[in-house]
Amino acid sequence: MDSSESDESDGSVPIAHVTVGRRHNSTAAAAPRQWIYYAGALVVLSLACFSNVGDCELVFDDISAIKENKDLRPTQPLWNLLFNDFWGTPMSKENSHKSYRPFTVLTFRWNYALHGLDPFGYHVTNVVLHAINSALVFRLYTIFVPRSGAFVGALLFAVQPIHSEAVTGVVGRCEMLSTMFAILLFLIGTSATVKVWTRNVTMPFLLFLALFSKEQGITITAICAVYEIFCRQQLMWSDVMIGIRDLVREKPKLHPAFGRAAGRLWALGAATIVLLLWRLRIMKGQLPVFTAFDNPASTSTFPTKHLTYIYLLPLNLWLLIFPNPLLCDYTMGAVPLVKSFADPRNLATVLFAFAVAKLSVRALNSKCLEDRCALLMSLSWIVFPFLPASNLFFPVGFVVAERILYMPSVGFCLLVAYGYPRVIRLVTSRQVGLKYIGTLSVTIAVLAFGLRTYVRNGDWKSEHTLFRSGLKVTQANAKIWNNIGHALEKDKNLSAALVFFTSATTAQPDDIGAWNNVGRTLNALNRSVEAEAAFRTAKALLPQPKPGQKYQTRIAPAHLNVFLNLGAIMARDPARLEEADQILRQAISLRSDYVDAYINRGDVLLKMNRTDEAVAVYKKALEFNAENPDVFYNLAIVYLERQDPNTALEFFNKALSVKPDHQLALLNSAVLMGEMKKLEYHGTIEQRLKDVLKMEQNPNAYFQMGLLMMDRSDPVGAEQFFRKTIELKEDHKSALFNIALLLNNRKKQDEALPFLLRLVHDNEDHIKGWILLGDIYINQMKNYTAAEAAYRQVLIVEPDNFQALHNYCVTLVEQNKFAAAETCMGDLAEKMKDDRGYLTTHFKTIFDRLHRRKLIHENDGTVPVFK
Repeated sequence: MDSSESDESDGSVPIAHVTVGRRHNSTAAAAPRQWIYYAGALVVLSLACFSNVGDCELVFDDISAIKENKDLRPTQPLWNLLFNDFWGTPMSKENSHKSYRPFTVLTFRWNYALHGLDPFGYHVTNVVLHAINSALVFRLYTIFVPRSGAFVGALLFAVQPIHSEAVTGVVGRCEMLSTMFAILLFLIGTSATVKVWTRNVTMPFLLFLALFSKEQGITITAICAVYEIFCRQQLMWSDVMIGIRDLVREKPKLHPAFGRAAGRLWALGAATIVLLLWRLRIMKGQLPVFTAFDNPASTSTFPTKHLTYIYLLPLNLWLLIFPNPLLCDYTMGAVPLVKSFADPRNLATVLFAFAVAKLSVRALNSKCLEDRCALLMSLSWIVFPFLPASNLFFPVGFVVAERILYMPSVGFCLLVAYGYPRVIRLVTSRQVGLKYIGTLSVTIAVLAFGLRTYVRNGDWKSEHTLFRSGLKVTQANAKIWNNIGHALEKDKNLSAALVFFTSATTAQPDDIGAWNNVGRTLNALNRSVEAEAAFRTAKALLPQPKPGQKYQTRIAPAHLNVFLNLGAIMARDPARLEEADQILRQAISLRSDYVDAYINRGDVLLKMNRTDEAVAVYKKALEFNAENPDVFYNLAIVYLERQDPNTALEFFNKALSVKPDHQLALLNSAVLMGEMKKLEYHGTIEQRLKDVLKMEQNPNAYFQMGLLMMDRSDPVGAEQFFRKTIELKEDHKSALFNIALLLNNRKKQDEALPFLLRLVHDNEDHIKGWILLGDIYINQMKNYTAAEAAYRQVLIVEPDNFQALHNYCVTLVEQNKFAAAETCMGDLAEKMKDDRGYLTTHFKTIFDRLHRRKLIHENDGTVPVFK
């Protein structure tokens, strides 16, 4: 590209000193090839620095944005992406985070379509995007600085450790996409070879993609405006001030350059207004709800609030200059509040303000167009993208977030690119022997940053490594303690999780979430009394009514889980069901749309046999969330208890239509259809059970597959599934009995016996198991003593069991226990009074056998001859 604009007729003044792709010491023909070489080197370096992210899992915010985001699933309409936030929650809901990034979610959806939840593909996509951005940054820098400086700046951008969170954390893709589209828009807008109509179509489209990738993408409009006014139109700051003064006149007379700038940017400006109006519309005029733990300064007063906010500006700059140590979560106590003017950290704020003011004055008043453009673009790329996260216009849900520095780092590295050749010229002009100082210093910096990036990527390998690395930086952040506890909880290490949750309450005694976590873990460890005490502590930390005062307060939805957990503990005790109902009604009174409270209250009402009220509560929940799969599932359970399997199946199917991977609905609907014994359901049953098994090695799902194979007359297949069930759950009663029954029917009594012995050992009241065991002993093994013991156990549990008594008598006869056999026969005869025929025939058979064996025994083993 060159600086002329022969294809345009808007009268703009070309930039004489600032060219795209400077061709220092090279021919025009060689320049494109050199750009490719530089870009290729940057891509390779980027890939090398992030080559270890492929082994990383989905961690931290990735869980909510990817694993738990239903908008990634192909069953959800694409249209939802335009109305839901980054996490899959409708923007209109109060609990929405209001992060609107539909294009980024669309790319996640593409990943999901290709490889599901396999983290590798998500991470590779992020690394490729960063490599592309590194090349684009170099192209951007060549507009303003010599190629050597541009390459140095792009090198630092490629290896910057602050980018580790944006690249390695999958949710950071929004930063990279927004930055990529913003740079492309800027390059097209500044290009001298792009036709006017092409520019006016392409720039609004790229703005759309930048904004729909992340909100800060809209700031590229301001960056383009600064470039157009101060660089292309070559206005000075004084010209701008005069123009502003003229606007308030009755008959304003603007500088012609303003008209030319407006003519070039009208399409971009119009697109900006339209997109902002759309953004405001879907937000419904609501800002997200954040707690004091997310951003402590937001709930503070003067001067703490203001001193802390402005101190965060130099802190973010320091992270760009010296990115060590790095932290995944700066909320809560990670950055202590600046509470007074005497705090020494205010000195950093003063120095920062002085440096920015000095740089701004030089940029705005520089007589050299090249210096003015380079400095103004550096400041613009730093300041404008950072403004939405600065807390200056509205509070955000974090204190510091490393990934939001991705786009501002474009401006920071441009500043380095601008200063590098000047510093090198200054040094080498005074000391001739320092000719290679520039190359050496850049090499050391790139190696240091690259190594730090590579090491930092390793921290994101798993939630354990990520949060434990954070604990090395600060122990004042309760959220880090909590997150380690959650990671241990997922690994079923509840005792260790409890230690970290308790440490979180020590770090932040008023952290409601930490006390809630302590209570949940104690509850899971069957320490209900201690759990209830922890929940009550959390409940006491919620905003309390003030006697004699009327006021409104907003409680974070997650904190209301305290009521659910308390209600769950109370509901275990039948005597406390009314108390549980009361606590859940209290939660509903605090938030009338609290769907989870309705669901839990419905469960409590079912335990109280108030079925009609439970149904009414579930239907009330559907008024607030007509697509809640848990409500449909619970209604299905209600109708199961009402002995209405068809309606129950209908609600199971509704739950699955909303959430196809609803595991309980999949499993229980399969069980229900299996009990209906309809051949046309077999295919659906099998598919649903397979879906469950894709999510989890569920023993009950394997057992149901075994029953399905039995219905299909496939004993071999059934046996395999029953064996798999027992591998996962050794004491699964039904699987133990059924596999023993199958093996017995296939004349494999030796294999069946161990399963039966394990079954009756753990379940002494299992009637069918004891009877089958006795049958094997008496019919196959002729072990009448063992058979007698088996049938005697049945009669202890169920004295009226005719089959057991009948076989018990046989074992006594076969063992020549004549007295006991005669007594047994008497009991058997007594139980046969109400039935003649078949039972009488069996009784006579046993009686004849008893009489015959008795005669043989009395005649010393000789069979008497009857005449």
